[in-house]
Parts: sequence; structure tokens; C-alpha cells
Amino acid sequence: MCGRKVGFVIGLILLGWFGSAWAADSKIAYVDIQKAINECNAGREAKKTITKDVEKFQHLIADKQKELQGMKESLEKQALMLTPDARANKEKEYQNKLREFQRWGEDSQNELNQKRMEMERNISVALVKVVQKIGADEGYTLILEKNESIVLFASKAIDITDRAIKAFDAQKK
Repeated sequence: MCGRKVGFVIGLILLGWFGSAWAADSKIAYVDIQKAINECNAGREAKKTITKDVEKFQHLIADKQKELQGMKESLEKQALMLTPDARANKEKEYQNKLREFQRWGEDSQNELNQKRMEMERNISVALVKVVQKIGADEGYTLILEKNESIVLFASKAIDITDRAIKAFDAQKK
């Protein structure tokens, strides 16, 4: 039992010695990939494209909502003059259009989200390659991605996000 404790303590001492030797020779940095995606030129362009698509989608929604509102008002005005069968048919037609509109809205929203995610993924993959090149060229031992759930604290002195953005933008020119 006592031998295990001594071995454990010797192991900790060796780990501390090798750890401090490794730390003296290591060069560590981190990159905020999400910030880089948002601030690089390609990210800004992607954001503009998505914003235009969203505005177009919103105009289409407004047009379809006006059409549905017109159908509903027409149905309400004609309700007393229509036969029960005709009224039921008009209500069914309105409900079908409403469901169709809702499905279209969900599908369109999903398409926009997929397009945004695809653009971000493409930029992210390219940014990672740039960061890997910076790491190799400048002799970094470790470059982490800043993520609030993983990196709880890191000094701004080791943040190379802005350098990665500049290198990425320069590569795209």
C-alpha cells in the first residue's frame, strides 16, 4: 500500500517535470470560428445573400396571407347566400389553401436554414484549413476552437481569430 503511494507521488513529480518542460516549448492559441465566419468577407456576403432570400420569402408570405385573407372575407360575406353544400366546399377549399400555405412556409423556412448552414459549413471548412496552415507555418503546438462549453477561459493574447480572418480573406482574393 505504501509502495503504491510512493509510486503515485513519483509519477506526479515526473508528470509535473515533463509537463513543465512541454509547457515551456509549447505555443498555444485559439480561434473563434463563429466570429471568423461572421466577420470574414465570405461570411458577410453569405449573410447578405441569406438576408435577401429572407426578405423575398417575407414578401411571398405577405402576398399569400393577403390572398388567404381575401378568401376568408369572401367566404364570410357569401356565407349567408350560399347553400350548405356550397359553403362547406368553400370552407374546405379555404382550409386546404391554409394547410398548403403552412406547409409551403415550413418547407421554405427549412430550405433557408439549410442554405445558411451549408454556407457556414463551407466557410468553416475553409477557415479550418487556413488555421491549420497558420499552425503549421508558425510552429503552434496546439490551436483550439473557442467554444464556451469547452474553453472556459483563454487570454486574448493567444487569440488568433483576426489573423485567421485576414489570411482567409487574402486567400479568397
